Formats: sequence, structure tokens, C-alpha cells
Amino acid sequence: LQLVESGGGLVQPEGSLTLTCTASGGSLDYLTIAWFRQVPGKQREGVACMSFAGGSTRYEDFVKGRFTVSRDKSKNTAYLRLNSLKPEDTGVYYCGADALYYCSGSVPISPDMDYWGKGTLVIVST
Repeated sequence: LQLVESGGGLVQPEGSLTLTCTASGGSLDYLTIAWFRQVPGKQREGVACMSFAGGSTRYEDFVKGRFTVSRDKSKNTAYLRLNSLKPEDTGVYYCGADALYYCSGSVPISPDMDYWGKGTLVIVST
């Protein structure tokens, strides 16, 4: 399974972007999807995740209320909608997928994914 992120770019503060994670060579249907980011000077961190059935999601506090994770099984694709962007959201965003990890609202996002994309750069700046 290969994952490819797209949709990053330069956006002004308070702007919006939609990141796309497209899978090929396999199905996302039974995998948990997670989004991560690496901002300058920090380690990669979990942002949001969605269980394979879509019934459970988790958002880390720093994006809660601003970002939305979704998936479209018919397109074998996952999305991360980023609203109300702040300069501190600048970084490389990655999608990951895992067969065993269950995304739960009460448990921090696991950094151990079976599959990773190479990332897409988001720059929030005037």
C-alpha cells in the first residue's frame, strides 16, 4: 500500500486548506487513518485520526474545532480539512494508516503506523 499526500501550499492566517491522502496498491477500507505533522524544530506529532469504520475520531487539542478528518472509501482516499490556520500550523503534514491501531477519542494518537506517505508542506504566512 502506498500513500500520497497532496493539497499543501501557502495560505494566509485564518485561511483554509484541504489535504488529501490517496492510497494505491491496496485498500484503506479496514485501516485506521491518521494525520501527523512535523513543524520546524519539533518532532512529528499526531494531529487527528479516524477509525476504519469512520465511527471514532480523535483530534489533538491544538487543532480541535479547526481541523476535520474524513474518508471516502469509494475513492480510497482520506482528507484533512484545515480551517482557521495559524502560523504555528506551518509544517509538513503526513498521513499514516494502520491495520491494528484503533483510533479512540480518549487515547493519544499512536506514532506507529504500518504505512506512511512522504508528506505535503503547509505554510501559513502573510
